[in-house]
Amino acid sequence: MIPVGFDYARPDTLEEALALLAEHGEDATVLAGGHSILPVMKLRLAAPELVIDIGRLAELNHVRVEGEEVAIGAGTRHRTVESSDVVAAEVPLLAAVARTVGDPQIRHRGTLGGSLAHADPASDLPAAVLALGGTIVLRSPRGERSVPITGFYTGVFSSVKEPDELITEIRVPRTGTAGWAYEKFTRRANDWAIVAVAAVDGRVGLVNMGPTPLRASATEAALAEGASIADAAALADQGTDPTADLTATTEYRRHLARVLTKRALTTAAGS
Repeated sequence: MIPVGFDYARPDTLEEALALLAEHGEDATVLAGGHSILPVMKLRLAAPELVIDIGRLAELNHVRVEGEEVAIGAGTRHRTVESSDVVAAEVPLLAAVARTVGDPQIRHRGTLGGSLAHADPASDLPAAVLALGGTIVLRSPRGERSVPITGFYTGVFSSVKEPDELITEIRVPRTGTAGWAYEKFTRRANDWAIVAVAAVDGRVGLVNMGPTPLRASATEAALAEGASIADAAALADQGTDPTADLTATTEYRRHLARVLTKRALTTAAGS
């Protein structure tokens, strides 16, 4: 299908982009890599009056160590995340998860900020940032605020981000040599995950186990209390609300969450 007509703007600076968002509000949408918004527009599930292209804003494209965190610009491409020496050394889980997103064409265009902003509960990268205990930096003409990713998502394709706000940076703690793993179960290569699990340093992020990306809280609490990996993983689906679709029943997703969590924790413990 073809999207309905819209106006297009490509600001030269972040300030110009924020001014356009403030002026047009919910009538505008942001284009970075385009893999999230363009399919939705083609299906006419979204019909913005203005598309703001931020894909060339250098201010949003960086990877650097800042104290005990790694700061990654929201416009940083998946390919940059997966190939960055800084990410590989400081947060290797994030590099590994970025490598599982789509195919090389997608990874050369898609952005970390775009993936997080889209708020798809089946998306890979939110699970990694959740497991890492990351923070999302939002900016608008009103100022800047930082939101822990655990409090960012509110529902399917929805978050606390206001219409005049833009994700400008993602900050994740440096995990260094801490054990980590990512287990992703798909029907075919490059598919969305039916279920996936990210694990690092006792934290576990779940993909496609509810209306938002989730932490396996019961598993994490059990690990903190000294439970075995097998016993902790058996709790991975507690507090989740998986749906049934053409790829899996609700109970099958719960089973996968438990099995993949056990695999991920076992790998993380041995790495």
